[in-house]
Order: sequence, then structure tokens, then C-alpha cells
Amino acid sequence: MTIANLITMLRILLVPVIIWALLSGATVFAFVAFLLAGLSDAVDGTVARMLDQQTELGTALDPVADKLMLVSVFVLLAWLDEIPLWLAILVLSRDVLIIAGFLLAFILGRAVEIRPLMVSKANTFAQIVLAAFVMGLLAFGLEMPIATTILVYTTAALTAASAIAYTVQGMRDLSASEPVGEKQVTRRPAA
Repeated sequence: MTIANLITMLRILLVPVIIWALLSGATVFAFVAFLLAGLSDAVDGTVARMLDQQTELGTALDPVADKLMLVSVFVLLAWLDEIPLWLAILVLSRDVLIIAGFLLAFILGRAVEIRPLMVSKANTFAQIVLAAFVMGLLAFGLEMPIATTILVYTTAALTAASAIAYTVQGMRDLSASEPVGEKQVTRRPAA
């Protein structure tokens, strides 16, 4: 296992710690753990590139770690009534939609290239900023309703745009690709 993959695994292991901390009211600890997880997200990719340790496992684990962290935090923050429930549902639904698309491609035997779209990167960034902001407010007993509202609606817009972009891209990929393992048959014109 590479150093970068170990860092990604650390981020996955921080998820239950953050959930426990939020549920226990240890908001400062939860906030610090979330920041550490966010930092590890930046570090693992950099380490993988610098040490030439980019692996298939790392390519698959990194988005799983991000989604596990963000979906867990969004659902919990909605349950704690710190963000709107509809936003947590939107974030969760987008990820379920993407997973369903990959499952559909697998069932149909289609090869689908995994490539993050720019809107998806912006979406992930917005989700991280909103979660960190809200957790920071909780940790330090602050309230900033206008900034929170702006971040909520920005995150919602980017989440919806990302869901639409992945749906369009997925439909395009599924209709253009042929089943894995099938050979293309070239027909000769009739004589």
C-alpha cells in the first residue's frame, strides 16, 4: 500500500470519528477532525504525484473517501438542523444517481471511463467549504445566517448542475459505447 493510499484510508477512518464527535457535542473536535480530513484530501493526491505512486486503488478510493465523508456530514448536519434537509437530500440523491449510472453501465456490460467533470470539482469544493463553515460556526458558537444561506444555495446550485452534467455525460457514454468484450462486426457490402 502506498503512502498516498494510507492517507486516503486515514480520511475514511476519520468519518466515524467525526460522526461520533458531532453526535457527542464535541463540536471543536469534530471541526478539527474535518479540517484534518480535508487537508488529507489535498495531501494524498500531491504525495501520489510527487512520489509517482498513482494507483488504480487510489484513483477509486479517493472519491469514495470524499463522498463517504461529505454525505455523512451533510446528513448529520441536516439531522442536527444546521443545514436544510432538502440540501442533504440533494447531495445524497446526486451521489445515488451517479452510483446508479455506474451500476447500469456494469449491468449493460458497458465500459465507462471515470473522469471528474469541472463542475463536479467545483461542487465538491463548495460542499467542503459549506460543511467546514457550518461545523466551524458550531464549534465556536457563532451564527452567520447570511453567509450560511449564500453557501447553502451556491452548494445546491453546483450539486444540481453536477447531477445534470453527469446524467448527460453518462447517457452520452452509454449510448456511444458497446458492450465490453463484444467485437465490432464489419459487414461487407452485398455483391
